Amino acid sequence: MASDQNPAQGSEYLLELDDVQAGYGRAAMVLRGLTIRVPASTVVCLVGPNGAGKSTVLKVASGLLKPRSGRVLVGGEDVTGQGPQEMLSSGLAHVLQGHSVFREMTVAENVLLGAYTIGDKEEVAERVAFVQELFPIVGERWKQLAGLLSGGQQKQVEFARSLMVSPRVVLLDEPSMGLDPKTTGTVFEQVVRMRDAGVAVLLVEQNARRALETADIGCVLDLGRVHITGPAPELLADPQLSELYLGGRPSGSAVA
Repeated sequence: MASDQNPAQGSEYLLELDDVQAGYGRAAMVLRGLTIRVPASTVVCLVGPNGAGKSTVLKVASGLLKPRSGRVLVGGEDVTGQGPQEMLSSGLAHVLQGHSVFREMTVAENVLLGAYTIGDKEEVAERVAFVQELFPIVGERWKQLAGLLSGGQQKQVEFARSLMVSPRVVLLDEPSMGLDPKTTGTVFEQVVRMRDAGVAVLLVEQNARRALETADIGCVLDLGRVHITGPAPELLADPQLSELYLGGRPSGSAVA
């Protein structure tokens, strides 16, 4: 298991944060030389204790927070310091923590907000067809008020909205927050559907064990750095890692 991911090779990685330092105001640095790389069609999951800097990583990646040093690259292009609108144009979509649907608007109106930068009606129609096929509940409830949907269904509307601009990478911040276990399972199934549709996902999630069961690559953050990274199944199977970061030993492991 390595302590860092391999160096980028051309456009192999859709998103790279390279030796990033970042923080808020005059407070101490939150990210201290952090490096993360997200390959195409891959779910990369960030786990770690509270205060490790997980959500800050997403803010830097989406342009909500400018790094004090280091680089952010999308598809090999240096986009360091660009704002959220520019990052969106570069191919990054950010689904924020909690629920962000507009409850008094229909599902259709919520989803179409994600296409406000697209002037071609045919392209919009194609994207609508794509997200309705990917998330069937979106098509089934298209004309209903979003506020009448369950929490898990609303999260699928948020996912669909984020995909309207054909992003290369979707940033997900705590998608299971406030959801019951069954609904959480459904949400993670949709994360896999996004990956299988060719979208890379960078995921931050407090439910670390469930997230790693979904992810391809896991990154354990501690004190603003990537402490451990590797294939998610290997991280799940590591007894020491499970004890330190995942809330106990993996099932079936022996106690020494």
